[in-house]
Amino acid sequence: MNTQARTNTSTKTYIDYFNSPLGLIECKTTENGLAHVIFCGEESGDISPNHYTALCKQQLEQYFKGELSQFDIPLDPKGTEFQKSVWQCLSTIPFGKTVSYLDIAKMVNKPKGSQAVGGANGRNPISIIVPCHRVVGSNGSLTGYAGGIERKLWLLNHEGIEVKASKETQKLDVNNVINARQSKTEFL
Repeated sequence: MNTQARTNTSTKTYIDYFNSPLGLIECKTTENGLAHVIFCGEESGDISPNHYTALCKQQLEQYFKGELSQFDIPLDPKGTEFQKSVWQCLSTIPFGKTVSYLDIAKMVNKPKGSQAVGGANGRNPISIIVPCHRVVGSNGSLTGYAGGIERKLWLLNHEGIEVKASKETQKLDVNNVINARQSKTEFL
């Protein structure tokens, strides 16, 4: 096992992987905190753990066992100031609750910015821990998710959130995405 840090431009990064019920998750950190948590499908880098990757894996394990509802790992996501403001709002959504894109737009003082919020939400680099899966349509309907709509439905159900049944949700099968890398992660 390679335990040396990899270099990404001028910032050292550390990577480890976690096997979840929803597929393999890549945990990438800097020396300052968690940079991304994505459904990766397969390992794509050398394993180079640090104390933050270990804490991330520990907290994810507790979450999936139903023993943890609030993460407390330091975060270090990369994005625009607007994206970071949206991600900060996402971090305030309580376990077992959902909000709409419009709710988040109002929280960032952009009440007509639901689409921009949707774009920032879709580029959230820290899945599960920054709970973008808790954002639904204004009518309570299930909306897109970079990790796959099947994973979003599973996560919401795991947190005890009832999702409006529809023809689409009845056809969903989490096995369709278990080995898939989440979309919009080419920049991670």
